[in-house]
Amino acid sequence: MSTGSPQDGHESTPAGAPAGVDSRPLHRLLLELGVGVLLLVILRTLVVQSFHVPSASMAPTIEPGDRVVVTKVGGGPVERGDLVVVDGTETFAGGEREGWWSGGVGASLAAAASTFSVDLGQRDYLKRVAGVGGDTVACAPEDGLSVDGTPVEEPWLAEGDTACDLPFEVSVPDGHIFLLGDNRPRSADSRDHLGDPGGGMVPVEDVIGHVAWRYWPADRIGDPGP
Repeated sequence: MSTGSPQDGHESTPAGAPAGVDSRPLHRLLLELGVGVLLLVILRTLVVQSFHVPSASMAPTIEPGDRVVVTKVGGGPVERGDLVVVDGTETFAGGEREGWWSGGVGASLAAAASTFSVDLGQRDYLKRVAGVGGDTVACAPEDGLSVDGTPVEEPWLAEGDTACDLPFEVSVPDGHIFLLGDNRPRSADSRDHLGDPGGGMVPVEDVIGHVAWRYWPADRIGDPGP
Protein backbone atom coordinates (compact mmCIF):
# COMPACT_ATOMS: atom_id res chain seq x y z
CA MET A 1 0.00 0.00 0.00
CA SER A 2 1.31 3.45 -0.88
CA THR A 3 2.23 5.67 2.09
CA GLY A 4 2.34 8.93 0.11
CA SER A 5 6.03 9.39 0.84
CA PRO A 6 8.10 11.98 -1.11
CA GLN A 7 9.87 9.06 -2.76
CA ASP A 8 6.59 8.14 -4.45
CA GLY A 9 6.33 11.62 -6.01
CA HIS A 10 3.68 12.82 -3.57
CA GLU A 11 3.90 15.68 -1.06
CA SER A 12 3.17 14.66 2.47
CA THR A 13 0.36 16.33 4.41
CA PRO A 14 0.72 17.04 8.14
CA ALA A 15 -1.40 14.82 10.31
CA GLY A 16 -4.86 16.19 10.90
CA ALA A 17 -4.74 18.67 7.97
CA PRO A 18 -6.99 17.96 4.96
CA ALA A 19 -5.20 17.70 1.64
CA GLY A 20 -5.15 20.98 -0.33
CA VAL A 21 -5.69 23.20 2.74
CA ASP A 22 -3.09 25.84 3.74
CA SER A 23 -1.70 24.49 6.98
CA ARG A 24 0.57 27.43 7.86
CA PRO A 25 0.61 28.14 11.59
CA LEU A 26 -2.07 30.52 12.79
CA HIS A 27 0.50 32.88 14.25
CA ARG A 28 2.00 33.41 10.78
CA LEU A 29 -1.40 34.32 9.36
CA LEU A 30 -1.96 36.74 12.23
CA LEU A 31 1.48 38.24 11.67
CA GLU A 32 0.76 38.84 7.99
CA LEU A 33 -2.59 40.40 8.85
CA GLY A 34 -0.93 42.63 11.44
CA VAL A 35 1.71 43.79 8.97
CA GLY A 36 -1.00 44.63 6.46
CA VAL A 37 -2.92 46.69 9.02
CA LEU A 38 0.29 48.44 10.10
CA LEU A 39 1.12 49.39 6.52
CA LEU A 40 -2.40 50.75 6.07
CA VAL A 41 -2.08 52.86 9.21
CA ILE A 42 1.35 54.19 8.15
CA LEU A 43 0.07 54.99 4.68
CA ARG A 44 -2.95 56.88 6.00
CA THR A 45 -1.08 58.58 8.83
CA LEU A 46 2.00 59.75 6.97
CA VAL A 47 1.36 59.67 3.22
CA VAL A 48 -2.21 60.06 1.95
CA GLN A 49 -5.73 60.21 3.30
CA SER A 50 -9.16 60.17 1.68
CA PHE A 51 -11.84 62.70 2.59
CA HIS A 52 -15.55 62.95 1.83
CA VAL A 53 -16.80 66.52 1.29
CA PRO A 54 -20.30 66.93 2.77
CA SER A 55 -20.95 70.63 2.19
CA ALA A 56 -21.13 73.14 -0.66
CA SER A 57 -18.63 75.58 0.89
CA MET A 58 -16.07 74.89 -1.88
CA ALA A 59 -18.49 74.77 -4.84
CA PRO A 60 -18.14 74.92 -7.77
CA THR A 61 -14.53 73.68 -7.39
CA ILE A 62 -15.53 70.79 -5.14
CA GLU A 63 -19.19 69.81 -4.89
CA PRO A 64 -21.05 68.11 -2.02
CA GLY A 65 -20.45 64.36 -2.15
CA ASP A 66 -17.05 64.63 -3.83
CA ARG A 67 -14.27 62.44 -2.50
CA VAL A 68 -10.69 63.67 -2.59
CA VAL A 69 -7.22 62.39 -1.80
CA VAL A 70 -4.98 64.54 0.38
CA THR A 71 -1.20 64.17 0.28
CA LYS A 72 0.62 64.56 3.58
CA VAL A 73 4.17 64.41 2.23
CA GLY A 74 5.67 65.88 -0.90
CA GLY A 75 3.06 68.63 -1.13
CA GLY A 76 5.62 71.34 -0.42
CA PRO A 77 5.08 74.45 1.70
CA VAL A 78 1.62 75.93 2.06
CA GLU A 79 1.15 78.74 -0.46
CA ARG A 80 -1.59 81.17 -1.42
CA GLY A 81 -4.22 79.52 -3.62
CA ASP A 82 -3.55 76.00 -2.31
CA LEU A 83 -6.45 73.70 -1.50
CA VAL A 84 -5.79 72.21 1.93
CA VAL A 85 -7.51 70.19 4.60
CA VAL A 86 -6.92 71.46 8.13
CA ASP A 87 -7.78 70.21 11.58
CA GLY A 88 -9.99 73.08 12.73
CA THR A 89 -10.88 71.62 16.10
CA GLU A 90 -9.48 74.60 18.00
CA THR A 91 -9.72 77.39 15.41
CA PHE A 92 -13.02 76.82 13.58
CA ALA A 93 -14.96 74.36 15.74
CA GLY A 94 -14.25 76.09 19.03
CA GLY A 95 -13.11 72.91 20.76
CA GLU A 96 -9.89 71.74 22.31
CA ARG A 97 -7.52 68.86 21.68
CA GLU A 98 -6.30 67.51 24.97
CA GLY A 99 -3.41 65.37 26.08
CA TRP A 100 -1.90 63.17 23.39
CA TRP A 101 -4.27 64.57 20.74
CA SER A 102 -2.72 68.03 20.71
CA GLY A 103 0.00 69.12 18.31
CA GLY A 104 1.49 67.40 15.29
CA VAL A 105 1.92 64.05 17.03
CA GLY A 106 -1.72 64.13 18.06
CA ALA A 107 -2.82 64.83 14.50
CA SER A 108 -0.89 61.77 13.31
CA LEU A 109 -2.35 59.58 16.05
CA ALA A 110 -5.83 60.86 15.26
CA ALA A 111 -5.38 59.98 11.59
CA ALA A 112 -4.24 56.50 12.56
CA ALA A 113 -7.23 56.08 14.84
CA SER A 114 -9.56 57.21 12.05
CA THR A 115 -8.38 54.19 10.06
CA PHE A 116 -10.47 52.17 12.52
CA SER A 117 -13.34 54.73 12.55
CA VAL A 118 -12.42 56.00 16.03
CA ASP A 119 -13.81 59.53 16.48
CA LEU A 120 -11.43 61.69 18.50
CA GLY A 121 -13.42 64.87 18.11
CA GLN A 122 -11.39 66.29 15.21
CA ARG A 123 -13.11 68.70 12.87
CA ASP A 124 -11.53 68.73 9.42
CA TYR A 125 -12.14 71.55 6.95
CA LEU A 126 -11.29 71.82 3.26
CA LYS A 127 -10.55 75.43 2.29
CA ARG A 128 -8.37 77.59 0.04
CA VAL A 129 -5.36 79.48 1.38
CA ALA A 130 -5.94 83.22 0.95
CA GLY A 131 -2.95 84.40 2.95
CA VAL A 132 0.23 83.10 4.57
CA GLY A 133 2.47 84.45 7.31
CA GLY A 134 3.40 88.10 6.70
CA ASP A 135 0.53 88.80 4.26
CA THR A 136 -2.03 91.56 4.64
CA VAL A 137 -5.29 90.18 3.26
CA ALA A 138 -8.07 92.65 2.48
CA CYS A 139 -11.41 92.46 0.76
CA ALA A 140 -14.24 94.80 -0.19
CA PRO A 141 -17.40 93.78 -2.08
CA GLU A 142 -16.77 96.35 -4.80
CA ASP A 143 -13.02 95.76 -5.15
CA GLY A 144 -12.51 92.05 -4.48
CA LEU A 145 -9.73 90.29 -2.65
CA SER A 146 -6.20 91.69 -2.40
CA VAL A 147 -2.94 90.65 -0.76
CA ASP A 148 -0.48 93.38 0.23
CA GLY A 149 -2.46 95.79 -1.90
CA THR A 150 -2.32 93.65 -5.06
CA PRO A 151 -5.66 92.45 -6.46
CA VAL A 152 -6.10 88.67 -6.52
CA GLU A 153 -7.81 86.99 -9.45
CA GLU A 154 -10.21 84.31 -8.29
CA PRO A 155 -11.44 82.27 -11.26
CA TRP A 156 -12.86 79.68 -8.86
CA LEU A 157 -15.66 81.98 -7.68
CA ALA A 158 -19.08 81.16 -9.09
CA GLU A 159 -20.43 83.59 -11.66
CA GLY A 160 -22.18 86.45 -9.92
CA ASP A 161 -20.54 85.88 -6.52
CA THR A 162 -18.48 88.63 -4.90
CA ALA A 163 -15.25 87.94 -3.06
CA CYS A 164 -16.86 89.01 0.23
CA ASP A 165 -20.10 90.43 1.57
CA LEU A 166 -18.48 92.54 4.29
CA PRO A 167 -15.13 94.34 4.05
CA PHE A 168 -12.19 93.16 6.15
CA GLU A 169 -8.44 93.58 6.42
CA VAL A 170 -6.19 91.27 8.42
CA SER A 171 -2.48 90.71 8.95
CA VAL A 172 -1.49 87.04 8.97
CA PRO A 173 1.12 86.23 11.64
CA ASP A 174 4.11 84.04 10.89
CA GLY A 175 3.37 80.33 11.11
CA HIS A 176 -0.31 80.82 10.29
CA ILE A 177 -2.64 80.89 7.29
CA PHE A 178 -5.92 82.65 6.48
CA LEU A 179 -8.53 80.43 4.79
CA LEU A 180 -11.54 81.12 2.58
CA GLY A 181 -14.07 78.86 0.90
CA ASP A 182 -14.67 79.20 -2.84
CA ASN A 183 -18.42 79.45 -2.26
CA ARG A 184 -18.17 82.67 -0.25
CA PRO A 185 -21.89 83.11 0.51
CA ARG A 186 -22.08 79.60 1.99
CA SER A 187 -18.62 79.08 3.48
CA ALA A 188 -17.80 79.24 7.18
CA ASP A 189 -14.10 80.09 7.18
CA SER A 190 -11.55 82.47 8.70
CA ARG A 191 -13.87 85.44 8.15
CA ASP A 192 -16.35 84.02 10.68
CA HIS A 193 -13.72 84.03 13.42
CA LEU A 194 -12.17 87.48 13.00
CA GLY A 195 -13.47 88.45 16.43
CA ASP A 196 -12.34 85.25 18.15
CA PRO A 197 -9.01 84.78 19.93
CA GLY A 198 -6.52 84.20 17.12
CA GLY A 199 -8.64 86.10 14.60
CA GLY A 200 -9.47 83.07 12.46
CA MET A 201 -5.81 82.34 11.72
CA VAL A 202 -4.98 78.63 11.42
CA PRO A 203 -1.55 77.40 12.56
CA VAL A 204 0.41 75.80 9.72
CA GLU A 205 0.94 72.77 11.96
CA ASP A 206 -2.80 72.11 11.78
CA VAL A 207 -2.64 71.54 8.02
CA ILE A 208 -3.35 67.86 7.38
CA GLY A 209 -2.32 67.99 3.72
CA HIS A 210 -2.81 69.31 0.20
CA VAL A 211 -5.78 68.25 -1.93
CA ALA A 212 -4.20 66.31 -4.79
CA TRP A 213 -6.93 64.40 -6.59
CA ARG A 214 -10.69 63.93 -6.84
CA TYR A 215 -11.58 60.26 -7.31
CA TRP A 216 -15.36 60.51 -7.06
CA PRO A 217 -17.77 61.03 -8.79
CA ALA A 218 -16.52 59.07 -11.77
CA ASP A 219 -17.44 61.75 -14.31
CA ARG A 220 -15.27 64.35 -12.55
CA ILE A 221 -12.16 62.37 -11.65
CA GLY A 222 -8.99 64.42 -11.74
CA ASP A 223 -7.14 67.38 -10.28
CA PRO A 224 -9.75 69.69 -8.67
CA GLY A 225 -7.57 72.80 -9.22
CA PRO A 226 -7.01 75.65 -9.70
